[in-house]
Amino acid sequence: MLTFAAAVILLIITPGPGVLSTAGFGAAYGFRPSLRYVLGLFLGTNLVMLAVISGLAAVVLSLPWLRLVLMAGSVGYLIYLAARIAFAGSRIAFIEAKTPPGVMGGILLQAINPKAYAVNTSLITGFGFAPDNLPFELTVKLLIMNAIWIPIHLAWLWAGVALHRLDLPHRVQRRINIGMAACMLAVVALAVWSALGGAA
Repeated sequence: MLTFAAAVILLIITPGPGVLSTAGFGAAYGFRPSLRYVLGLFLGTNLVMLAVISGLAAVVLSLPWLRLVLMAGSVGYLIYLAARIAFAGSRIAFIEAKTPPGVMGGILLQAINPKAYAVNTSLITGFGFAPDNLPFELTVKLLIMNAIWIPIHLAWLWAGVALHRLDLPHRVQRRINIGMAACMLAVVALAVWSALGGAA
């Protein structure tokens, strides 16, 4: 069980679209306005967990054309979020970024987030510790994952807010936002590269 908890920490804390967008919106909009987005991420993550447990994710992702459609939608939405973060602190923006995405924005991100499916699949299907009592094992795993997920995402949000509170010059704030967005796009590029490599 301790090995499982350590794996959860390492897999969730590493930069992915969820934590990067959380920090980005924290830096761009502050703590309270971004909490609704984090709530959406939390709900979305649990929906992905249930999809993995029920086998729905495996069925959906086994269809190559549907996997391609989901990947295209994922990339498009992640680019949109990256643009919102990048241009949140700039006057010249092709995307209106006065408010952070709300609960539905977070749910939608996790629903199409490749890292969410990869992490949840590896954690749910691996690290068995109660093979004779699967319902107990799944319940404990869900509790551990959520108990770790919440403080990690709140810490990323706080880190973004801490940058916001430094009251940096406008151009520095814009560079930070662009840097966070670029990191998010790098994760997207890795996910696409991995998906194309897996399909080849």
